[in-house]
Amino acid sequence: MQCLSQVLYIKTTPERLWEALTDDETRRRYNFGVGVTSDWTAGSSYAGVHPMAPAPLVEGENLEVDPPHRLVQSFRALWSDDVKREGTSRVTYEIEQVGDSCGLTVTHDQLHADASPQLYGGWPMILSGLKTVLETGETLTTPGSLMYAQGPPPAA
Repeated sequence: MQCLSQVLYIKTTPERLWEALTDDETRRRYNFGVGVTSDWTAGSSYAGVHPMAPAPLVEGENLEVDPPHRLVQSFRALWSDDVKREGTSRVTYEIEQVGDSCGLTVTHDQLHADASPQLYGGWPMILSGLKTVLETGETLTTPGSLMYAQGPPPAA
């Protein structure tokens, strides 16, 4: 099994960071246009949706929901047959107050040793976009964001 973990520091509050992770419109701004729908309770489902996609691109279950400190979700990618075959992995967001900022640790684990980079390769762009939105209010124009702004995401 493979585990990827990234830590970043964002000048924001835990509450604003939590909202950015769980609010559909905010998430679209830094997550390649993909928002998220859920009721954000432990055991509930969530779906990653894009306005130009006919079906969710990601789905899973909220395994732990402890606002504004910790969110653990199962993660099943649906945007192509290749990633669907990868099965379910897990993503954990841990938020820690650090002075006037927050430390955010994102761990994507339970990935197969030879997992497709499509499952985890976008994290640097997504997390950089999250930091930019929270610190400046502007949208970061990463290659992935630009690609999906110009047309529909890959077929589900």
